[in-house]
Amino acid sequence: MTTPTPSNGRVNQTAMHTPPIVTPDEWESARLRLLLKEKAHTRARDALAAERRRMPWTPADKEYVFEGPDGSVTLRDLFDGRRQLIVYRAFFEPGVYGWPEHACRGCSMVADQVAHLAHLNARDTTLVFVSRAPQADIARLKASMDWKMPWFTLTDSFDTDFGVNEWHGTNVFFRDEDRVFRTYFLNNRGDEQMGGTWNYLDITPLGRQEAWEDSPEGYPQTPAYQWWNWHDSYVAGAPPDQKWVEVSDAGEKAFREHCDGAKPST
Repeated sequence: MTTPTPSNGRVNQTAMHTPPIVTPDEWESARLRLLLKEKAHTRARDALAAERRRMPWTPADKEYVFEGPDGSVTLRDLFDGRRQLIVYRAFFEPGVYGWPEHACRGCSMVADQVAHLAHLNARDTTLVFVSRAPQADIARLKASMDWKMPWFTLTDSFDTDFGVNEWHGTNVFFRDEDRVFRTYFLNNRGDEQMGGTWNYLDITPLGRQEAWEDSPEGYPQTPAYQWWNWHDSYVAGAPPDQKWVEVSDAGEKAFREHCDGAKPST
């Protein structure tokens, strides 16, 4: 096979050892064999998320204070009236490479991947970023990079107390009336997969809140697909659009019938 030319213009002298070339039928058989492992991986991931929803909680009773666009706010305020809160600690502050024009490159890649927040909000979940940069610098950075997530300034020991004073990380909290609990934490390579709605919901205590999930008794759940909406069309408390319910139900039925008929060859 011809050795590709890298984007930097230099010819790569190492030959690529590519897979075999096969017929379309052989390729499809190979895909279906791999699909068995991929489905097992998906089921294992779902089981892990179910176990995550059963993790114990620990109180977060300290009165943490952050600076926002409209002044000082508490950790409870960050929930913005919702029950779940995801807090990503991004490094944008003096001493971080890129300051003051840019945040950390890795944290910026995470920010670039964040999906439209309306879908998380529709699942009673708020996502915020926090850094030690002043609000004026955060506002300038968000405008220049076209980022939309709420972004607050750390003012106290929140980062130290929750394991994100020296490295990026994502903490998850749950609000039960006025009490706040820490429910989950991930960092290092765990953070690199974040940004999509589903990955964020999978680390929350309530999960995706869909009927197929294995969740503790009493957890909120609705039929899969039916709560989905255009990001500019969610209305709090509104029932699912009946036409969309019919379309999604029919689509899911056809999809499952097709999948049931696709059996990998041995």
